[in-house]
Amino acid sequence: MTGRSARRAVHRVAGAALQRTTARGADRGASPVELAVVMPVILVLLFASVQIAVWFVARSTALNAAQSAVNAQRVHQAPADAGARRATRFLRASGDWLVGWDRPGPSCQTGAAEVTCTVRGRSLSVIPLVSFAVVQTAHGTKERWTTP
Repeated sequence: MTGRSARRAVHRVAGAALQRTTARGADRGASPVELAVVMPVILVLLFASVQIAVWFVARSTALNAAQSAVNAQRVHQAPADAGARRATRFLRASGDWLVGWDRPGPSCQTGAAEVTCTVRGRSLSVIPLVSFAVVQTAHGTKERWTTP
């Protein structure tokens, strides 16, 4: 490269850099405006993900209560309301993840060979006016005497 072509290359690079800085000068303040537009979307996604996680915890709480009720109700010669009482005790101790579970309350049906318990409620609401229904059912075989 000769001295003349080297100077031309330096002038081209300097000119391109000057154009970039002057072009960027017209965009001053664009980042805060973009952030103001994008931030509500980010917050909605954040709260929606938290609401979904709360719904999963409420489902897990209801299922554990139903399983606990089945375990209490399937015992040989268990009282008719043993499962519902066990589920109620479990739900009172588990916190407010499941709301409205006490209306109508946990229910258990005992057949000749099987016990079925159901827990109903709604998940705790993180987003105002949003509530998801939760219904979980557990089944188990009833303990009974059989002949060999």
